Amino acid sequence: MDKIAVLIPCYNEAKTIRKVVREWKQEIPEAVIYVYDNNSTDDTAAIAREEGALVRREYQQGKGNVIRRMFREVDAQCYLMVDGDDTYPPAYGRQMIEEVLYRQADMVVGDRLSSTYFEENKRPFHNFGNSLVRLAINRLFKSNIKDIMTGYRAFSYPFVKTFPVLSKGFEIETEMSIHAVDKNMQISNILIEYRDRPQGSESKLNTYTDGIKVLRTIGALYKNYKPMQFFSWLACFLLAAAAVLFAPVFATYVQSGLVPRFPTLIACGFIALAALLSFFSGMILETIAKKGRQEFEMGLHSAWRKYRELSEEETPAAMEYAGNRAPKENHS
Repeated sequence: MDKIAVLIPCYNEAKTIRKVVREWKQEIPEAVIYVYDNNSTDDTAAIAREEGALVRREYQQGKGNVIRRMFREVDAQCYLMVDGDDTYPPAYGRQMIEEVLYRQADMVVGDRLSSTYFEENKRPFHNFGNSLVRLAINRLFKSNIKDIMTGYRAFSYPFVKTFPVLSKGFEIETEMSIHAVDKNMQISNILIEYRDRPQGSESKLNTYTDGIKVLRTIGALYKNYKPMQFFSWLACFLLAAAAVLFAPVFATYVQSGLVPRFPTLIACGFIALAALLSFFSGMILETIAKKGRQEFEMGLHSAWRKYRELSEEETPAAMEYAGNRAPKENHS
């Protein structure tokens, strides 16, 4: 098991990958640098290999597929994930690692949005999308994650080995964030500086198509993780629609004692029935979701046992050293 693994998913990053690998080797020399090439058509893999990184390949296209492969294959006490586009300074890596190793954080988020992101990033719709996604998730899931879409994160071994990767593309960061909140993982936010891509390096993220995928992922995970809330809102909407349709029918009946609009009345009845079905579906699915969280906790215990088996037992002196090095403030 590695002590620290730096994971770099890459697709056509030949212009920047040399600098990224060199800087991380200088900043954290004890770390093992993994570059996962996702079918690049340039010299990304060759350059990374020249700089001493361990280069592996994922043939299924998409960042989510790459992260699934990385999490399966690499065993480490602490994982640090960065992009290969030279937008994340390595200077913050040590602080993020210490949050995992010495403060028991499960996921550490490199927060760009509270620092230089909006000044450095020249794509206004990217800026709007990041703010929208952060607002939506923090409101829906009652969390306080400062940057949802950042690719600069650190993870613990139990998080990595119990995280079910379902996303295939750039919506993977959204899935990670919601999973950590729903499963009551310890999350820390670390303020970082962001620098835009150097000239000649192009973003692989499409503002519109990938943005729609992210919003769909938020909706799907909200339904899966909080079914009672989701289906209660749906039931309220259906009841309101039934009430709107029923009001004129009822008013006519009060005035004349007649019901001339039977099709509308029947439609109201079916819509109200759908509302009731939605509500009770939410109750049933909430029970299933709770059972899933219980099973996840048992899986988490197994992951911790496996972690203890793979890592060396720390001596009391080492524990004291860890306590002395631990950050004094909690950033979560």
